[in-house]
Amino acid sequence: MIGEKFGHVFDRPLSGVAGKFPLSPNILTIAGFVITLGASAVLVYHMRWGGLLILLGAFFDVLDGVVARTNGKVTAFGAFLDSVLDRYSDAFIFLSVSLNLYMNNNPAGAVLSLGVLVGAVLVSYVRARAEGLGIDCKVGLMERPERILLAVFGTVSGLIMPVLWVLVVLTHLTVVQRVLHVRKALALKSTIT
Repeated sequence: MIGEKFGHVFDRPLSGVAGKFPLSPNILTIAGFVITLGASAVLVYHMRWGGLLILLGAFFDVLDGVVARTNGKVTAFGAFLDSVLDRYSDAFIFLSVSLNLYMNNNPAGAVLSLGVLVGAVLVSYVRARAEGLGIDCKVGLMERPERILLAVFGTVSGLIMPVLWVLVVLTHLTVVQRVLHVRKALALKSTIT
């Protein structure tokens, strides 16, 4: 949702810097991933600091796309690498939140965080599978930008439990929305052919 509406909102403000950036977009993607790995390690012990580091990793995730588009370096492999590392980042973030909550005697929160992780993987999988069938599937309430923003908000504000409830419900609702979208698109395709 946010990605669809505001996906390129930073292109213009950052294009001056991006045009002079000496690093390739793939290096920026990897740098953002490494920062997110560090954020995940910090999240296990310090929720607030880990959340702030996630935000820094997300900045690199935005910057790699801006650099690629500004410098004409958009590649299929770059998009693929970004997508794979995003999945790893999601997994590390929500596993770390789960571990933090478990270590702080909050098993319900630990399970909720794992539920968000499962939903995040399925949101991505359903889209990839749909695109494999030739169906565009960027629908749903809780795509990656929304998940990351809410995760940062929850970790930094200390409101992680309400945020996890919102994330687990809306992430799995997004899976259902995508499944129904694909079903409708396939039914439409079969009536046309």
